[in-house]
Amino acid sequence: MADRVIDLDETATHTGPKGVINDWRRFKLESMDQDNLPPAKKELLRQMSSPGRPKDDTRANLNRKMSVQEYELLKEEDEGCLKKYRKRCMQEMHDKLSFGPKFEGVHDLDSGEAFLEVIEKEHYSTVVVVHIYKIGVKGCEELNNCLDCLATEYPTVKFCRIDAVSSGAAERFSDEVLPTLLVYKAGELLGNFLACTQHLNEEFFATDVEAFLNSYGVLPEKELPGVEDEEENDVE
Repeated sequence: MADRVIDLDETATHTGPKGVINDWRRFKLESMDQDNLPPAKKELLRQMSSPGRPKDDTRANLNRKMSVQEYELLKEEDEGCLKKYRKRCMQEMHDKLSFGPKFEGVHDLDSGEAFLEVIEKEHYSTVVVVHIYKIGVKGCEELNNCLDCLATEYPTVKFCRIDAVSSGAAERFSDEVLPTLLVYKAGELLGNFLACTQHLNEEFFATDVEAFLNSYGVLPEKELPGVEDEEENDVE
């Protein structure tokens, strides 16, 4: 008796239910450890991938119907594979929605010219947070430590710091207004927070600084964890 068939007509990858099914089917085949599969399953995989077909028959190959044997093979161990597939789709979606460069750590600016350059020449979609500090002024060292933490949480934000003296504007940024946080995007000043630690508790942490900046809406949405990071957490 001929195998009952399941219709998996291809439309377009990620387009409509059938497109998603075929994308999942392709991912399932690619993720299988074919070296350790029994011979019977290897033969099914060979038939499903149809290596002997002409190159110009790729679409016909995708449009062909799937036998019950093939369906049962794809269905096995679906839970773990489906989790990986979901993570990959989330990462792809996130990558498509992410624009502009990414950064690591807090950038130290050594002059007023460097300060102006980072404001005027940075990518138009990048939020730039500049901490103007002075060694010995209360709260400056703690805020620097907080920004080090936030830089890892917001890689699309460019965090910078500059000594008030090095900025060439020591008179404007006196000890009374330090630490100061300036926030820019596309060359426009979004936030000018003088003596910003006055708005925080005596003892504050990175989450407090984050909440303060978010209260003014100057930080973007946090980055989604990468697929690799989530997989590591699952193992743990």
